[in-house]
Order: sequence, then structure tokens, then C-alpha cells
Amino acid sequence: MRPHDIQVKIIACGICGSDMHCAKGDWGRAYTPLAVGHEIIGHVTHIGTEVDKSKFKIGDRVGIGPECECCGKCYRCKHELESNCVSQALTYAYVYPDGTKTQGGYADNIRVNDKFVFQIPDGLETIHAAPLLCGGITGLRPLLDYGVKKGTKVGVSGIGGIGHMTILFAKALGAEVTAISRGEKKREISKKLGADHYIAASDESQLKEGKDSLDLIVNTASSFSQTHLESVMPLLKPNGRMTFITAPELKEKVEITPFFFLFNNYSIGGSAAGSVKQIEYMLKLAAEKHIKPWVETIDISEKNVKEAWRRMEEGDVKFRFVLTGYDKYFGEKN
Repeated sequence: MRPHDIQVKIIACGICGSDMHCAKGDWGRAYTPLAVGHEIIGHVTHIGTEVDKSKFKIGDRVGIGPECECCGKCYRCKHELESNCVSQALTYAYVYPDGTKTQGGYADNIRVNDKFVFQIPDGLETIHAAPLLCGGITGLRPLLDYGVKKGTKVGVSGIGGIGHMTILFAKALGAEVTAISRGEKKREISKKLGADHYIAASDESQLKEGKDSLDLIVNTASSFSQTHLESVMPLLKPNGRMTFITAPELKEKVEITPFFFLFNNYSIGGSAAGSVKQIEYMLKLAAEKHIKPWVETIDISEKNVKEAWRRMEEGDVKFRFVLTGYDKYFGEKN
């Protein structure tokens, strides 16, 4: 234990697409053995000597997301942009300067810097809080950075694990939401999530009808290169923005036509997970607005993780798996 560390006994962890990308080596092979998982919920068991005891106590239910440390000194850290710190430590697949390797939430315990440990409000169930720690904040940050409010017209492209949470948060912020998917399969589901409109990107007539209707598009599709930018982006008004949260294989590239962006005054950019302040705000908002991601629980085990990953790759989950049953698998002694 370092002075600012907190140790957490894990009780649940959401399964994120990042887990699969990392395990398959899509972002380069970090090291093995590796425990992935960065949508972690658990209870505090140990507190470092310099942790603020008025903020944390033994037994607190807390959450941990994809980041577990930052330098705290750079411009980004000092301006509440910790998730953009070039010296940040990731919850898994990162090696500290002293050689310590970070391990994630497919495990019984975890230790991280207290800055990246978040109190879970009483109004949030564990299984609903877990997916918010990465998927939820990744979808919410572009909305916060844009300044989405009542009346903002937001498009959400890709109605899956992150996309469905982005719809829930956009509606909670008062936006008018258009769900965008390749075909018609997600239309009814999008309505149940609260989307006001739906556009099938494969239908040219729907794209034409929706032209110049959106202020912001959040692209949540897993493969950015498969998004047909010049067919979907005309849904934006001039000066509109598309923000992608996609983190595909490192080798993936995207081609753009400069004149397309020039003559439409379009902007495009990426967005990482949120800052500490944004995550704290998200958890409070989710509790107040009763935001509940659609989840399916599955007890943690080698067999069940393998099956969940298989189903995720086939799109056979609506919309997020959450690993539970930690005591049953790891035993009560931990």
C-alpha cells in the first residue's frame, strides 16, 4: 500500500469492449498474464495513510474506471483533464516506472490511487453502476464537452453497449435524440430507450430527410472506418460536430475529404473517458435521474467469461454484461 492507495474487494465488474480488444492484442500485446476489466464496483478494505478519512472509510461501496493514476502536475491534470494526462496509468495493461503491472477487475481485489476511487450513490444499484464507470462516462463526456442542454439535437450512431447509455444520458440532459443505426433492427429498441427519432443509415431517403437536423453526433460504433462519414455527417447542421469514442485496432485508418469538411464547416474529433469531476457528476446524475443501463449479469468464471465474450462478438447481449458472483468464485477468504 502506498500512502494514497485504496484497496477494494471487488463484487462486480462490467465487461467492456476494451477488455476484448486488449486481450486479443488489438492495441499491442502489453504483458501476460493479464486481468482486464475497468468497470469495477467493490467495497473498501484498506486505506492508505494519506487518504482523506472524511471521504473514504472501510466498507464504502465504490467504483473504479479505466484510469487509476495521473501525474497531477501537468496542464491537463491541473485543468480537470486527468484522462488526457500523458503520464496516466490505466487500470490494466500499464506498467508503473518501478515495474509494477496494473491488473483489472476480473480479479478479487484491486489497489489504486484514491483520486480514481468514486463513491457510489445509494440510489444506484451495483449492476447498473458498473457499466457507467467506462461505457457510461465515455458516452456522456462528448455531451458535457459540447454543452448539451434542453433542446440540443443529438445523434447517437451505434446502438450498443455505449450507444444505449449515451441515449439515456442525452435524454437526461434534455436533448432531442436521434438514434442512428445501419438498418431497421434497432428502431423499436431505440424508442424504448427514449430516442425521439430513428434513422437507418442504409436508407438514402431517411438520410436525405434528416439532413441539417443535428448539432452533434456521438459515434459509438466499434469500428470507425466502417462508418460512412460522408453519408452520415450531412445529418449535421453547418458548424456541427461529430465526436467518436471508438478505439479500434491500432492499424485502423480513416480517410476524409478536406473539401467535404471545408464547405460544411464540420468538425470531427475523438473523446476519451471523462475527468474525475465528470465521473462524479455522472454518478450523481444517474442516481437522480434513475438511469439504468440495460444489463445481463453473469457469474465470473473462466467458462462464463469465454461465453460472454463470444456472445458480445456476435452482438448477442442487450446491452452490457456485468460479472457478479465474486465471493462464490474466489471464496470468502479474500
